[in-house]
Amino acid sequence: MAGIRARAGQPAPARAVRGRPPVRRVAMLSVHTSPLDQPGTGDGGGLNVTVREQAQRLARRGVEVDILTRWSDPDLPPVVDLADGVRVHHVEAGPRAPVDKHEVANHLCAFVLAAQRHPVAGTHDLLHAHYWYSGWVGRRLAERWQVPLVQTFHTLGVLKNATLAPGDRPEPALRLVAEERVARAADRVLVLTCGEARLLHRTYGLSGARLTVVPAGVDLDRFRPPADQVFDAFDVPGAPAPRLLFVGRLQPLKGPDVAIRTLAEVRRRFPTARLRIVGGTSGTGHGLDPDQLRALAGDLGVADGLDLEPALDQDSLARRYLDADVVLAPSRSETFGLVALEAQACGTPVVAADVPGLEAVVGAGGLLVPGHDPVDHARAVCDLLADPARRAAAAAAGIDTARSASWEHAVDRLLAVYGEVTETSEEVAV
Repeated sequence: MAGIRARAGQPAPARAVRGRPPVRRVAMLSVHTSPLDQPGTGDGGGLNVTVREQAQRLARRGVEVDILTRWSDPDLPPVVDLADGVRVHHVEAGPRAPVDKHEVANHLCAFVLAAQRHPVAGTHDLLHAHYWYSGWVGRRLAERWQVPLVQTFHTLGVLKNATLAPGDRPEPALRLVAEERVARAADRVLVLTCGEARLLHRTYGLSGARLTVVPAGVDLDRFRPPADQVFDAFDVPGAPAPRLLFVGRLQPLKGPDVAIRTLAEVRRRFPTARLRIVGGTSGTGHGLDPDQLRALAGDLGVADGLDLEPALDQDSLARRYLDADVVLAPSRSETFGLVALEAQACGTPVVAADVPGLEAVVGAGGLLVPGHDPVDHARAVCDLLADPARRAAAAAAGIDTARSASWEHAVDRLLAVYGEVTETSEEVAV
């Protein structure tokens, strides 16, 4: 059996500064998915949350943010006010309808041309691109608008191809080439973890001076522990049913199949255990649908213990974390474990696969399990369910971890980077 371990640790921060913002107007590019989309459905996930939270919190610091995204919903107007100082601009590039994520590349040139003609074109102090599609567009717009380019990849094709789950389609060569060129062209590349920084250094030879760790954060006003937290003993007569939770898109990469197989193993010791899966079908067209997951649960004899629920708004999701006894995060690859961080903020212990993006956020607030063998994951879950004191200690540690990873801290770091790249740009211009 592979060992199970708990590990503490936080990414190294960028230099944080408060006070007058270094820039007044920022253009954020989120080409393939909109911050208006529901996380956990289609192509919506942690990237959407990150763009929305960064933009709103920058605006509260006095920075105006324009978010440019592909117009994929004909019912939406050209501009949507997301918050005071934050506007989402829908750019005409391809059909006003959803397209397969892998087909977005066909519309990047159209996006660049439309963005160049857009009323906000050239009115910003810098461009911040999210994901490689946005980076491809951002390279060209930054050159034309003569502004610095800040790039956050969120995921890297080279890593995804190295950790493909059964049924996943490899990332195309176009993505690998584009990511390398964007990484070399950007004025600064922001990474979510130190592990991602090491990967970019090894793969593309980027120096530390051009890489800065700016992790995602957690909304501590929304994701917070209950006033009075009770940790039940589940291995005594009359104990309540243990409640497990999985949150994420229904795609092999996220491991909902591993979660269901883990439930089957947990039920050998805790026969009344239940698993709730919250999430929608992946927008790539290569995900898992709910019927497939129900069929798997039926084959394993645990269909009566599986609850499937579509993606939820953030407030409802917070309640689901609070209702759970253990959150499962068996992703085969993860750049940043936002779900694990949100769960810990709510005081719910996490059992996670020991992959870099989860290792970076799951400290003593949970258990890291090497590999994806459901027997190993179930053993970790059972260890927590059988020991209320251990679960309480993990909950307290997870809350402490989350408190040091607020969105306010993340935006402090982001503003520091913005200041550095605009100062450097001004020096070069002189």
